[in-house]
Amino acid sequence: MAELTIANSITDLIQGDVHEHLGLERIPLDGDVLGLGTTTSVDNGELTFLQGPEGKTVIWKCEAFNGGIRKLEPGDGSSHFPYVCFSSDATALRRPVDLQQLDADEGEPLQPLIARAIALGRESGALEHASIYGVRLVAEWHELVITVASKLCLGQQRRNSALASNVSSDTTAATSVYDLLQHYRLAKQDPANPADPLQFLGHSLHWDCCGFFDMEPALGRVTVPQQDAHLHLHGCSTDLRYGGHLHHEHPSTQLARLERLVLYPLHSVQCLSSDLSIRELRYEDGCICFTVENLGQLDVSDVGIAVVVDNSYSNHRFLRLPWMDAGSSEQFSMPWELASGRHCLEVVADPEQRIIEPERLRTNNRARIDVVT
Repeated sequence: MAELTIANSITDLIQGDVHEHLGLERIPLDGDVLGLGTTTSVDNGELTFLQGPEGKTVIWKCEAFNGGIRKLEPGDGSSHFPYVCFSSDATALRRPVDLQQLDADEGEPLQPLIARAIALGRESGALEHASIYGVRLVAEWHELVITVASKLCLGQQRRNSALASNVSSDTTAATSVYDLLQHYRLAKQDPANPADPLQFLGHSLHWDCCGFFDMEPALGRVTVPQQDAHLHLHGCSTDLRYGGHLHHEHPSTQLARLERLVLYPLHSVQCLSSDLSIRELRYEDGCICFTVENLGQLDVSDVGIAVVVDNSYSNHRFLRLPWMDAGSSEQFSMPWELASGRHCLEVVADPEQRIIEPERLRTNNRARIDVVT
């Protein structure tokens, strides 16, 4: 098994609505499993992977509407994730950081602090080189800003581009949607400022966090695809009241002290994908018959199927499938009376290319045959 599995990518997520999903039951939670992700647009939230009792990992869902959290359980309605990345059991890869040697300054920004820990570990030989590092940390904050950048919010990227250009900049519109989201402030005192764009959430400043540090962030695998955006971190307050995406680079976020930092060198990365296929296309008993398969590793939603006769797209018929599990198939028989003679039949899965598939896997989305009636 790969040390890190990625279902879709941050790049996929911020480019628009995502129709691919990974089920909770597909994520192994025995041992120390690192991860983060988003839930569906229906229930709107983010995922934090924290260590639980009896050597298991627990996934907490962070709610977008109030910053609260709840533990996810199979079958509770929040079990399909449009973006999630997770490790296998990484217990053997734990590399605790000596915080005395790190010598962190109070208020030092978190990303350069972790970058220094990685550099020191590599130089000393205590930390192997890797393209992505898993991160677990426990920290106390003077002040912390979080967002809950759920799939629903990120799916608004294209629709929000004009707004972003007006209120921020063209760069923001093109590369980031975080500035457009509701921000929550955690602090010792409520600023009680009605003009403050950050909604005061509470006083819970002790946080348990999990995430990833990508040495090649421009690839957009586990962080936003920006050159300096190495760290993507989710977490929950240790009193289990709040959770979300740590906006560690926000000017109001200020670290008080780092209590624990563990790095995990992740060498192998597996990217899951969808793979739709049309097979067994035939014409019999006045019907166009075919099978739609999902050969990929992700469940897919809202799949379109176009049926075209004699290249007449103006007369084509269209089906839409609300859901297909990974590995499943569905047979169709569409009544269609053909005049006597030679005809060309074509069936295309996802003609709008709304489902994210590697280009090399799109060749089987289309089936075409000639028939004589």
